[in-house]
Amino acid sequence: MRRVLRSAAVSLATISALVVGGCSSDSQVDSIYSTGGWPGMHADARNSDTSPVTGSNSLTFAWSRPLGAPSATAASVSAGGQIFVTTRSESGCNLYSFEIESGRKRWCTRLGPGVAAATPLVDHDTNVYIGEDGAMNSFNEHGQLRWRTVVSGTPMSAQFTADGNVLFVTQFGIVSVLSPQTGKEIVPSYQLIPAPTVDQAQDVPLPPAAQGLDQCFLGSPECPVAHPPAVDLGSGRFYVNVWRPGRPQSEIVAMRYADGALSEEWTSDAVIGGSSSSPVLSADGGTLYANDAKGTLWALDTGTGKSRWSHDVGYVAADGPSVTADGLLVPAGGRDGHLLALRDKGDHAELAWERKDVLQLGVPAQTAGGTGFTVVRDGTAGLAVLAFDTGSGETASQTVLPGAAGFTVGTSIGPGGEVLTPTLLGELFVLAP
Repeated sequence: MRRVLRSAAVSLATISALVVGGCSSDSQVDSIYSTGGWPGMHADARNSDTSPVTGSNSLTFAWSRPLGAPSATAASVSAGGQIFVTTRSESGCNLYSFEIESGRKRWCTRLGPGVAAATPLVDHDTNVYIGEDGAMNSFNEHGQLRWRTVVSGTPMSAQFTADGNVLFVTQFGIVSVLSPQTGKEIVPSYQLIPAPTVDQAQDVPLPPAAQGLDQCFLGSPECPVAHPPAVDLGSGRFYVNVWRPGRPQSEIVAMRYADGALSEEWTSDAVIGGSSSSPVLSADGGTLYANDAKGTLWALDTGTGKSRWSHDVGYVAADGPSVTADGLLVPAGGRDGHLLALRDKGDHAELAWERKDVLQLGVPAQTAGGTGFTVVRDGTAGLAVLAFDTGSGETASQTVLPGAAGFTVGTSIGPGGEVLTPTLLGELFVLAP
């Protein structure tokens, strides 16, 4: 929930390699993804914030757990119900694992502070992949370190490629693809920010691995890459929002992972003022969605980077929209955001429904069966999870999050239809059907 975090971060501060190629069989994808869980920050490779699990119209509060420090990203969940979440703790653990049914802590560990910038990525075998200052790490389900690979910068939330490898971009714009088994590079890394020449680099110290991370929440050129990429598993193309030196705004870059290399295909400045959210792909891979910092949702042609349409949603959304396979878009909330849904009509967006009576303070998640979930204001200061009909926007149920305040930073769906949401202030809530 990037826009909310940008605003809130200010107050918080002052608080065996597989065959390389873009295309792969579905069996390879299924063998790596934690099917039925919530494997990454925005659920899947295209950042859709959707789940194949059938959502429940009626939820009950199951448990909550203080995390001891602010949390900046969504929780991930394995297909077996193991939760992973990071915090901005200054001491003690900052990577946690919990059981979804009981809330019991499985394990926790401390990594560099940069771990708070990402959601752990979880695979079918409940191995997790998470970056920290200067490294990408993998742990098994018991919290034992499998491997650690040194990188330049701090990895943002990782994704899987179609051939089952781990793809990520650091805040410095270094793109890497690693083997999930060994952590070794599958292809040479790619620099989205041009490296300095020999003359420029003389007597210049390497930047600290965490440099600019605080600026990632503020939408600043000091953090060139602030969001995880969106990956098209069918074509091998992926999309990154990058703020390059000397440019007046961030731009969206299309890259391809194929033929033993990473290559750049196009750069687009079509989002006026620059994108302020994670890129989100349509299910057919033909359209890329992104928010700007003034309340407009943009749709870009993935073949060219040109704008298909733009639509004023009426407020500044905190992150990219939730997008179903049939093209229903539900924008994220914001400080003054309400709840609405749009239909992509190719050359324009059509309002499907709108709920101006709801103050939406979360990132929505859509599930199978036509039920969506998001966090809304309850009363004067409290928070609640709203279950709504994605076809009409009508309320199915509303469940209070006891004692919750402020904003939440993501909505995740568990394998049994559980709804999880961490608050920015640092408490994890779980609701059960």
